[in-house]
Amino acid sequence: MQDQIDFFQQVYQVARLVPHGRVTSYGAIGKYLGAAKSARMVGWAMNNAHSQSTAVPAHRVVNRNGLLTGKRAFENPNAMQELLEAEGVTIVEDQIVSFDTHFWDPSENLAL
Repeated sequence: MQDQIDFFQQVYQVARLVPHGRVTSYGAIGKYLGAAKSARMVGWAMNNAHSQSTAVPAHRVVNRNGLLTGKRAFENPNAMQELLEAEGVTIVEDQIVSFDTHFWDPSENLAL
């Protein structure tokens, strides 16, 4: 259980580093943390991000195709899209337009 808590905290630390107007994926965070096949576990962590005392920009973490699959974890189902749009990200039918342009890979942008 402690390992899961520590992993979740690492997920939150990475998510907090995603720049304004950029997004990353569950799998990219898992890969950066050395757990390449842990996208689902990163998703579980993000579902609980709202309970953290230090804000976690959970709206910046999407699935590998740029879909807003985490929107159900927000109090308002439109909140994820609204937050991203406020940062200049265009969303059509729950998918980020020009996903490659907005994608931020922690493995390429953060030192280990």
